[in-house]
Amino acid sequence: MSVQTQHHTADYDIFDLSAPHAKWRQLREDQPVFQDPETGYWIVTRHADVKAVFDDWNTFSSDNAQAPMRPMCDAGKQIMKDGGFTVYSGLSARVPPEHTRIRKIAQSAFGPRRFKAIQPKIEIIVDRYLAKIAAMGECDFFREVAYDVPALVLFALMGIPDEDVPKVKDWATSRAVLTWGNLTDEEQLPLAQKMVEYWAYCRGLVAARKEMPGDDFPTDMVQAQAAGADITDDEIAGVMYSVLFAGHETTTTLMANAVITLMSNRDAWDAICANPSLIPAATEEILRFEPSIVSWRRRAKVDAEIGGVTIPEGSNILMIMGAGNRDTAVFEDPETFDIHRKNARNHLSFGYGIHFCIGFQLAKMEFGIMLRELTTRFPKMKMKPGQDIEYLTNISFRVPNQVLVDLGLETQK
Repeated sequence: MSVQTQHHTADYDIFDLSAPHAKWRQLREDQPVFQDPETGYWIVTRHADVKAVFDDWNTFSSDNAQAPMRPMCDAGKQIMKDGGFTVYSGLSARVPPEHTRIRKIAQSAFGPRRFKAIQPKIEIIVDRYLAKIAAMGECDFFREVAYDVPALVLFALMGIPDEDVPKVKDWATSRAVLTWGNLTDEEQLPLAQKMVEYWAYCRGLVAARKEMPGDDFPTDMVQAQAAGADITDDEIAGVMYSVLFAGHETTTTLMANAVITLMSNRDAWDAICANPSLIPAATEEILRFEPSIVSWRRRAKVDAEIGGVTIPEGSNILMIMGAGNRDTAVFEDPETFDIHRKNARNHLSFGYGIHFCIGFQLAKMEFGIMLRELTTRFPKMKMKPGQDIEYLTNISFRVPNQVLVDLGLETQK
């Protein structure tokens, strides 16, 4: 290892997602696979290597994907044990044959039929929130639009009342910090209690649908079970536990990061305003350039090799999809945001292989509707100057703390 490379790896903090792209580029070029001295994780940054690890579930297990990044302290474990918490993941941390069995059932319920039925509700929810901010003239787009809209969409899909949005969003944020953050033992304790509450909510949701079926995703799962599908109540609750988090938190972040990116690339924004048919291509480029989830975890089940580097059995691995999405081996001029890019959809932002995101169609549909309405209603929108955007401290989710915008309504008159 060269002295230069040692410098690059020594000052790399995997929890700091405030401005990671330049560091990722250095690592991808100088040492694309290396062991982080602070956490012991093997960091993987090249597109081909990330894709290969995702694809080889026999060698690289997903069983650590949802475990707390910092092992849960004994007091936290006791809180969760006493509270009956028994699951960390519905799908993403499971492996075949268990994963195959559960995903097949979930996929049948969480598919095009449900998404087509939910589209009119998405239109109504987006209209309501954009009408609200139009009356204000300026807003924090993250807090006043992106934070709630995906949750309300998902809750409509799940048959959950709107008044539950605040507590489920709070559980989701707590889960993100507990799972992917860098917490002390003391900081873990209140979040452990929240996970107990979250898990109880998911189990209660399954029980409620058995008593009173609805026209929603949980009912579809419960009815599949009643018709003979091989899935337990707790496995259904585990899917709810995952979907109630991943089904909105990631789309919230996608919407917020998209506004930041498009406001910084005015030519792209203006092109979409003039030609909404560019939205599908722009969506793929935003997913490539500034995704919600920038990294994910695996564990080596046996001695293995990644990019020519030997990875010992039992090693934890952190795949940086955000780095792979800007790999010059796959994308020409990858640091440039280009909504006309022909191969943008080769991004890794939804994962790859058997664990490819089950809700990718819903995320794209929601985001496409939001972008269409933003560009139609607020073509002169711009970022408010002087704001200091900070990002959540964790390894996986690049979440801004604010997106202050002027909707440009005065200049449209």
